Amino acid sequence: MKTETRIITAALPFVNNIPHLGNIIGSHLPADIFARFCRLKNYRTIFVGGTDEHGTAIEFAAQIQKKTPEQLCIELYQEHKEIYDWFKISYDNFSRTSRTIHHELVKDFFLKLYKNGFITEKTIKIPFCLKCQRGLADRYITGTCPHCNYEHANGDQCEKCATLIDPIELIDSHCSVCKSKEVEFRDIKHLFLDLRSIAGEIEEWIDNNKNLRQQVRNLAKGWLKQGIQERCITRDLKWGVQVPLEEYKDKVFYVWFDNVIGYISATYELLGEEALELWKDKNVKTYYFLGKDNIPFHTIFWPGQIIGQKEFVLPYNVVGYQYLNFEGQKFSKSKKIGIFSDQVKNSNIPLDYWRFYLTNILPETKDTDFSVEDFQERINKELIGNFGNFVNRTLNFIFNKFDGKVFEIFNIDKELEKEISQRIKKIEECYEKCDLREVLQEILKLSDLGNQYFNKKEPWKTNDKDCLAYCYELCRILSLLFSPIIPDSSEKLKILLNTDNKELEINRREKTINKPEILFKKLENEDLEEFKLNTKKSP
Repeated sequence: MKTETRIITAALPFVNNIPHLGNIIGSHLPADIFARFCRLKNYRTIFVGGTDEHGTAIEFAAQIQKKTPEQLCIELYQEHKEIYDWFKISYDNFSRTSRTIHHELVKDFFLKLYKNGFITEKTIKIPFCLKCQRGLADRYITGTCPHCNYEHANGDQCEKCATLIDPIELIDSHCSVCKSKEVEFRDIKHLFLDLRSIAGEIEEWIDNNKNLRQQVRNLAKGWLKQGIQERCITRDLKWGVQVPLEEYKDKVFYVWFDNVIGYISATYELLGEEALELWKDKNVKTYYFLGKDNIPFHTIFWPGQIIGQKEFVLPYNVVGYQYLNFEGQKFSKSKKIGIFSDQVKNSNIPLDYWRFYLTNILPETKDTDFSVEDFQERINKELIGNFGNFVNRTLNFIFNKFDGKVFEIFNIDKELEKEISQRIKKIEECYEKCDLREVLQEILKLSDLGNQYFNKKEPWKTNDKDCLAYCYELCRILSLLFSPIIPDSSEKLKILLNTDNKELEINRREKTINKPEILFKKLENEDLEEFKLNTKKSP
């Protein structure tokens, strides 16, 4: 039987934004957990991502720092990669949209849309700063959002309400570079993606895709209800993918036209021409993990691009997340609110503690909050008090009473095996649906079942070898089910268990364990005080 292929992607982050925990939790971590599960189940798994390096944001930042966009991107890409590597985000390829192969594939993608009749020309009013003597695309112009009154909305999207904006709609707008309000709107010809002509097909895909979470579907349907307009896909910038038409060679593609094609170019870098065949194969399942502000781009515009291009497969699932706050407030580096990835790296808190807690508070259906107190409580009570305690008491008893030998199970407990099997099945179903918070809770319930069974059988009184063999097997199965979430601890436990068995079912044969070690260290107040001090020193 042919192995199922799954392509898993995490939204490409803007390279000039060093990620905070909200960014990690909104795409990279859940995508990694799901990719690790898919590998565990022996699916052919291709996990790709990269940095989004084009657009006004990077050009603007480079200008302020007196660097070229290329120089700045080289520096920032490395910072991003180091952070994701530290978090053990297991990308098969973490690419860059500034690479030549990406530019080539974007141009090819566009020319197919152009040939298929989905590209139109229109003259529109573009903001122009009289003081800077330049056009103001996207982030070069700011003002008050006409929808939610947020005072720092950009010229393409309000980051507070996630609404896409035409810069002419901004209230009290000004140039982001010089802060001047001497802005006039000039008529300039641009290229548009004709989404209106394929709106019906986009809606049909949304209605028929049963994998989408309800809030993702609702947000997409809300956009459709407002009426899909043609979308401008070119910008008057120098840094980006050049438009391959003579009349428009002085323009580049809008960042949100080219960056989604980055999923394909990252796969191509990894696999060559085979990547294009996979992206065209209707049997290949594509999963997109992303934050709330990226949902419209992946449920409206990207499907629209694919439908118009007529070759690649539509998303199998768009796994959209809401926002993560910090102690009830929005993350802000300038205001020193939140926990940022560089600080996490420099703390003394183990990686798996972060991964465990962030999985616990994934904002799957609504905004969630990172609380330092809750972090400590969940680590100590759930990870250590439940799972760590079960592993510790099981392995120590086996090692001390039976010199590390796990005996073959003779008295089969059918009721226990049935319950374990049912719980494993439910956990796998939750993984498949990308309901990762529920995955974690169900794994903890299975661990709790082990603790209850251990207490009920009282092996310290009976020396019940079958009980300890079942507890060993539960530890082994838990290490596998936990491995996508806490990979370091699961690997350490696998060594203690002295096993390479990856089967998610009870193995009744005898085994021998290695000398037990403490799997987890309690998270103390001083660990968090040190971390809080580190947070306060944030620049």
